[in-house]
Amino acid sequence: MHFPAGVLETSPSHSVPRWPLRLPAGLVRALIAAAAILLTVWAQWGAPRDVSYFGNEWLRDVFIKLQVSDAPEARILVVDIDESSTSELGPWPWPRERIAGLVETLIGTYGARGVALDIVFSEHSDRAGDARLAALAEHGPVVMAQAFDYQPKRPQLLREGVLAGAVRGYAGSGVEATGYIANHAGLAQAPRVGNIGFIPDADGTLRRVPMVTTYNKQQYPALALALVNCCTGKPPLALPDTGLMRVNYKRDWRAYTVVTAAEILQETIDPSSVSGRLVIIGSSSMGQGDRVSTPLAANRPGLGVQATMLSTLLDMQEGSAPAPWPGALLACLFAVGAALLATFAFPRLSAVASVGMLGAMSAAWLVLAYFASRHDPHFSTTAPLATNLFLLAFAVPYQWQQSQRRSRHLLDTLRQYVAPEVVEQLLRSDVEDPLRPRQLDVTTLVADMEGYTSQVESLPVEDAASLTRDFLDCLTEPVIAHQGTLDKYTGDGLVAFWGAPLPIEQHADLALDAARAITLRVERMSQQRMKAGFPPLRVRIGIESGPAMAGDFGTSFRSIYTAVGDSVNTASRLEQAARDFVHNVIVGAGTVKRSTRHRFILLGDRLLRGKEKPTTLYTFDPGTEGASDVPTAQQPETQGMAA
Repeated sequence: MHFPAGVLETSPSHSVPRWPLRLPAGLVRALIAAAAILLTVWAQWGAPRDVSYFGNEWLRDVFIKLQVSDAPEARILVVDIDESSTSELGPWPWPRERIAGLVETLIGTYGARGVALDIVFSEHSDRAGDARLAALAEHGPVVMAQAFDYQPKRPQLLREGVLAGAVRGYAGSGVEATGYIANHAGLAQAPRVGNIGFIPDADGTLRRVPMVTTYNKQQYPALALALVNCCTGKPPLALPDTGLMRVNYKRDWRAYTVVTAAEILQETIDPSSVSGRLVIIGSSSMGQGDRVSTPLAANRPGLGVQATMLSTLLDMQEGSAPAPWPGALLACLFAVGAALLATFAFPRLSAVASVGMLGAMSAAWLVLAYFASRHDPHFSTTAPLATNLFLLAFAVPYQWQQSQRRSRHLLDTLRQYVAPEVVEQLLRSDVEDPLRPRQLDVTTLVADMEGYTSQVESLPVEDAASLTRDFLDCLTEPVIAHQGTLDKYTGDGLVAFWGAPLPIEQHADLALDAARAITLRVERMSQQRMKAGFPPLRVRIGIESGPAMAGDFGTSFRSIYTAVGDSVNTASRLEQAARDFVHNVIVGAGTVKRSTRHRFILLGDRLLRGKEKPTTLYTFDPGTEGASDVPTAQQPETQGMAA
């Protein structure tokens, strides 16, 4: 029987549509990765600085709560005009004389290094008290307060009192103010005045304060900055940023030494707890309304924010602040790494594994961002998470869709012809297009029924069809069971090969195993038919191994998966040559060379049709042929027995 190398065909209804406008998968993955990276880049350098994106401030608040410390702050004393003080000494507002006495006691009796008043005195009070307070502010280490307003749309401009304490020498323009509440004119000669106004975020939480405020082209420092520059005995602090500075809430309210104003005025505390410290006087009383929302709590004294800023500036002045990290650069590098890893790994992972990988990368970033947030107050901590979320929303579904399309193509083409485990391996493989024609090392098996015409010519059509189906079952089941690819049925025979579409290391031995199993099944079928009075059956099998081009050689109308090459044609010629031998299986030299688990005998050389040189023929060793279809552990052995 003569036929060309077999082909595997699927019906037109199973053909895969080919879309001319479909972008290459690699390009789509690259575009998704680029868009994911741009999210982080934009969040770091393109987004408005005063707007929080992707929940950045929420995550920073979580980090602050995890990092906050109760370790005592020994450089600062907080004097609180609380409810107990007003209950004991009289309701607020207190006479200026009492305020002046409080400041004087702290400086003179207790030896405080400097005092800042977190209180604005916009109206005159008792003349003697105002004069005494003005003298202390003018000649002592005292910083008065004034509050700037930053609301651009306030119906009436807020201008109350007389501004004081303008300074020069700060780089940058600071934060532009629209109004102010300052001390009355009697205190306007104070040389050191600090701003206590603030700008809460959109959610009402105070996370940043203006370090330098600009009003009418004059610059005014924040209260904590004025106190540090005034009273530490060190050169004025050079700020890297004179705009809105993030409040470093690394110490909780409990970390600060807090005493009541009554205790100071009555001199009931230990002088050593005050001496040499910087003091902030203010009120935590609910009645005075100086309460703010912070990342640590929804209702905290504004006095605590001033103490926190003072502590932060002291760290900067003493060089103990955390070393700066390039947080934005770290975030971008992480996003690039995540996108590249996803682009490389997603085609090789299942959707569940891809989601798990993104989750692991997000957890890794959270750990890195936790530490980096201490060293860089500006970068977006959540931008890489947005990159991962983008990959989850687009890259994972796209890869899933690609896998589904590839799976449908593979299944439509192969599930009728290839062992199920081979199809599963193909679906899990990282080969971009496993059906694309490739040069592979394969073993081809060609099987045919000897004397088919004489077997069926006297049979009714139904019996002839039944004989053909049963015989093909004997051939097909061993091929599929031994991971072979069914190439084509040839009426009363078939063509199959091993090593494609998935390369198999022991493809020659698997084909030989299948051949033995076929001969056993055909022999049993023959014996059953002989008992029923029918002539015996015989199968002829040719097997050869070698390079072949295997792949989808179809068109847009029909998908055809086949293997073509000299070894495929040789297997067909060996099957034809089997009619001249008593042996059912004729094996070529290529298969003998690649086999590691079978024994052979040499049949000699023969010039096959279409060949220019003689071909060496082998068959199974008669001592093992047909004994079992289970692979043996023997090493290959060739015996020189010519036919």
